[in-house]
Amino acid sequence: MDISIIVSTYNRSHNLPDCVQHLAAQENTEHFQWEALIVDNNSTDATKAVTEQLIEQYPINIHYLFEQNQGLSFARNCGIHASEAKYVIFIDDDIRVTPKWLASIYNRFVSENCDAVGGRIYVESPEDFPKWLTPELHGFLGHMDFGEKAFHMNGRDEFPYGGNMAVRRDIAVQLGGFNTGMGRKGEGSKPDELFKGEETVFFHQMTDNGNALWYEPDAIVLHKILPYQLEKKFFLTVHYNAGFQKALFDNVTYNRTFMGAPLFLYLQFIKNVAKYLGQLISKGSVAAFRQRMTVNHFLGQIRSYNAKYLKAKKS
Repeated sequence: MDISIIVSTYNRSHNLPDCVQHLAAQENTEHFQWEALIVDNNSTDATKAVTEQLIEQYPINIHYLFEQNQGLSFARNCGIHASEAKYVIFIDDDIRVTPKWLASIYNRFVSENCDAVGGRIYVESPEDFPKWLTPELHGFLGHMDFGEKAFHMNGRDEFPYGGNMAVRRDIAVQLGGFNTGMGRKGEGSKPDELFKGEETVFFHQMTDNGNALWYEPDAIVLHKILPYQLEKKFFLTVHYNAGFQKALFDNVTYNRTFMGAPLFLYLQFIKNVAKYLGQLISKGSVAAFRQRMTVNHFLGQIRSYNAKYLKAKKS
């Protein structure tokens, strides 16, 4: 087997028919073998039954897997360990792939002898974006477009995004898969489910190991955006949780702290609050919203350090 497409899903069986229909419409795949592994991440809806119907409906290799441990990282790792392919590609159930997607990824692996490939992600929204959701914020919804030409990504600020990423399976195994302490939990619609960062850590590890990451412009997917993702609360929560998670995994011992958080972090928080208020007054709420997200990131860090401090004090 050359490629396993790992489709992680949780309680969104209604998305699977559209997702699989577009997988089945792939073009120019005659020169390699591929399969789709649908990983049911402990769903309580009709995911298994819908998958079984799709297996009967389409003439492509589809396999059903069940992962009891809740979390996107667990689901992806389940697919990695079940696969026997040379390459694994990761998408979610809310992704629609375009006809040249699969062949373009495989051909890039072969032509460059590289270790990972990432493609473009365009977001599809059920309604118009609100004014405050400026283009610079679209990346937080999964949008990714590095242009029309393929190139070797630097692995730091250029790496594949989770909605459209492919890696050599042996390297994924060597790295231990994705960090199960990170990543989205459940549907990702609640504050305690909106954790990310596992893909960034994964590709930074690959880069540190000297692996080659390539961008493939013809590997295009469409990502469905849900109404709750167009609310300010979603963006603020994502940034708060990112800060909380950053502090949670920080094992550095700081000399000057208050309630467990380093003193310099309080100063950074105050400076960023002042910057936000200045932008709010001079430019308005739309222009200032990006800075408000930064404030939430620092707030999340501080509260995470506080929580670790109080927990240690009780034990």
